[in-house]
Amino acid sequence: MNDFLTIAGKQYRSRLLVGSGKYRDLNETRDATLAAEAEIVTVAIRRVNIGQDPNAPSLLDVLPTKDFTLLPNTAGCYNAQDAVYTLQMARELLDGHKLVKLEVLGDEQTLFPHMPETLKAAETLVRDGFDVMVYCSDDPVQAKLLQEIGCVAVMPLASLIGSGMGIVNPWNLSLIIEQATVPVLVDAGVGTASDAAIAMELGCDGVLMNTAIAAAREPVRMARAMKLAVQAGREAYLAGRMPKRFVAAPSSPREGRMT
Repeated sequence: MNDFLTIAGKQYRSRLLVGSGKYRDLNETRDATLAAEAEIVTVAIRRVNIGQDPNAPSLLDVLPTKDFTLLPNTAGCYNAQDAVYTLQMARELLDGHKLVKLEVLGDEQTLFPHMPETLKAAETLVRDGFDVMVYCSDDPVQAKLLQEIGCVAVMPLASLIGSGMGIVNPWNLSLIIEQATVPVLVDAGVGTASDAAIAMELGCDGVLMNTAIAAAREPVRMARAMKLAVQAGREAYLAGRMPKRFVAAPSSPREGRMT
């Protein structure tokens, strides 16, 4: 089925994006990524080595850029200036790489997005030639503003980062999807496969997750489950679910039945 996810003009077969942190070691990171069949992998530039330290193991040793699209992100940044600087550094480390994930956090307890600083950073990065995917609140107004700035994808949270609470406000997500002209990907809060399937059934273009896989008892098995959930949710969305009813409807026809 030629149902590709297109971001910044590039097509991807997989609609599951994964993070690279919180795993036991780099080998588990690679095994889980392969099991998920993910093509885009996020990298926290402030926490993961991709060449900053030539004497330490690098993520690029197990997830080379010839096989995966790395998505540098600004995890740990709490203002626009730090976020912009971090992604400029990532561009140098990755030989001019343009596709990035912006996230500017509001506080250390909730890790909720700081939207005024996010908007400021997005404007600067887009002007500087970056293709910006952006973590944001599930506020349709904020999502539209980011879209108008020129972000290539908006990534509203389903619930708090690392919480595993699933989608707490599907109505807001539906409003964001309805008005979107760029891909909408759920980012943060997915806890298990059914959460991913629900996001896709709502009409999201993809799902990004890290903790849901890395913190599972068996991360590689969970990665496979998430792959299948995203695929199933997308198929269900494209198929179009039956309407909900408040009365029963028999599965077999009434006509011609034996009395």
